[in-house]
Amino acid sequence: MSDAAQPTAAEVRAAADAVKTALDRHLEAVERRTGDDDPAVYDAFNALAAAAEVYDEFLYDRYDEVTPFEIPGAGDSLPPYAGPEEPHAVSVLIRRDYAVAEPSRLLAQARRLTDPDPDGQQARAASAPAAGVHAALGVLFGEYEADEIASRHKEFGLEEGDSTLWVTAAEELPEPGEWLEEPFEDADPSLVVCRFDVSAVFDDDDGPDDDPDGSAPDRP
Repeated sequence: MSDAAQPTAAEVRAAADAVKTALDRHLEAVERRTGDDDPAVYDAFNALAAAAEVYDEFLYDRYDEVTPFEIPGAGDSLPPYAGPEEPHAVSVLIRRDYAVAEPSRLLAQARRLTDPDPDGQQARAASAPAAGVHAALGVLFGEYEADEIASRHKEFGLEEGDSTLWVTAAEELPEPGEWLEEPFEDADPSLVVCRFDVSAVFDDDDGPDDDPDGSAPDRP
């Protein structure tokens, strides 16, 4: 950020004061809550999160410092559901990340799939497409369903990263081929019926009620 765009010291101080005010109001709302879903507490929480985010940003931009705490804001969860009450169709959007941890194992698995007769000349020719990691990945994902790869990833020399699954609602099923050119363009969070995330970041937060596989379901 350029010097001209940096917040002034007074603006940083004002942002800090706004956090203090929002913190007091949040405590007051909690003390006066009328139930588990008290909208006043929800609003005070969001106000505190927004104030803390502004202060953190200003503090970093002005002094290159960060706060020692993190308050999750509205952006960390799904927005209010805005889809049809009775969906007539759903789309399942899945992202799974893998690291190629053992390229030699991946290549060996790909060659096994392309070499029905490892001792023959035909086998050596068939193994050529799987000679590199790029080609081996194509062989692997062309042979197995994504769910099977997820359950057997270690066999294929892969290491799991983060993954997420979104189930989104729709009024009707899209026409055949309608979204094939841009399959994820319409991934609208406000249409999500339920979402399931798996990440190592959840491991440190595991408690007795947490899902042991590290998944974090939202809007069930």
